[in-house]
Amino acid sequence: MHRISDRIGSIAESATMAVTAKAKVLKAQGVDVIGFGAGEPDFPTPEHIVEAAVIACRDPKMHKYGPAAGMPELREAVAAKTLRYSGYEASPGNVLITNGGKHAVFAALATIVDPGDEVLLPAPYWVTYPEAIGLAGGVPIILATDDSTGFQVTVDQLEAARTEHTKALIFVSPSNPTGAVYPPEEIAAIGRWAAEHDVWVITDEIYEHLVYGETAFSSMAGLVPELQDRCIIVNGVAKTYAMTGWRVGWMVGPLDVIKAAANLQSHSTSNVANVSQAAALAAVTGPMEPVEEMRKAFDRRRRNMYSMLSGINGVKVIEPQGAFYAFPSFEALLGTDIRGHRPASTLELAGLVLEEAHVAVVPGEAFGAAGFARLSYALGDADLEEGVSRLADFLTI
Repeated sequence: MHRISDRIGSIAESATMAVTAKAKVLKAQGVDVIGFGAGEPDFPTPEHIVEAAVIACRDPKMHKYGPAAGMPELREAVAAKTLRYSGYEASPGNVLITNGGKHAVFAALATIVDPGDEVLLPAPYWVTYPEAIGLAGGVPIILATDDSTGFQVTVDQLEAARTEHTKALIFVSPSNPTGAVYPPEEIAAIGRWAAEHDVWVITDEIYEHLVYGETAFSSMAGLVPELQDRCIIVNGVAKTYAMTGWRVGWMVGPLDVIKAAANLQSHSTSNVANVSQAAALAAVTGPMEPVEEMRKAFDRRRRNMYSMLSGINGVKVIEPQGAFYAFPSFEALLGTDIRGHRPASTLELAGLVLEEAHVAVVPGEAFGAAGFARLSYALGDADLEEGVSRLADFLTI
């Protein structure tokens, strides 16, 4: 009999958190490491949100248990926000407040997936998705995309992968890790395909406000109303409002799904911390000017990183349109002599870059995309330029 259950023992450590942790250890040892690993804004949470939390801390009723599904006023505000930005008319009963966006993903999959159900997962994918599918008893069906298609899956690919066991599709736009944003006509086509074949869609909209240039965000639930009875939106305050540590996310979906997920939450985590919910309420109902200022900074950094990476021989990169990641290909460099080494994979290359150039990137293997690596541009301009310059110097032969 195993000490650790097979279910939990099969979970891989989060690669993004592992890279960030290793970089922090080196920094603590006095090494000047520049980390491109974490998907975390480097800005402080806007002041009006912090002030709402301070006020909540002093309110005795916030010191008690709250409703497992979330504060009614926050559920109402999230429903209004979802209509405003996603075009999906939800009631407060369609909303479950969760312990971060990651928890919303786990709750959504746990609620609709039975053992043996297949979940379509386009790659590159966020590192947590396959683990969450497996924990729900599902089987991830990986659909490869690459830079030649803009990292976008097609209806033809989805249909070719569909079987009698297909239960759901995980859809992400803007994408972590690639920065790809699907055009509305492609999103609508995928949504109509899913509705026609009774396939659930879990659509992750956590980066909805982080799009650049002429690119616009579109929500599948809003574009394809006939899908709404089989669509779950997952979202949260972490990326848009620089609130990664506050741990507030949500699910928006059909009433029966939300009720079942709320029952699960009542036995697992109970309610999200009341003070964090008060802060989230201030975020989703407050001014958007701080969000726009952060978005402008990310846009500047995006253009700078894309330009610098494009100038490195052997590195191929498409311009990210959303989120705050670039996803360059290092495939042409693998197996070549780099400072006396011949890395056979981006996993090996990332280790060399960290040890010798003191730059932390996340290898593409973690995202189901060998040959690529993810670099976050959610860090200061000076660090970004120094880090990419170090990378260029290290790779230049």
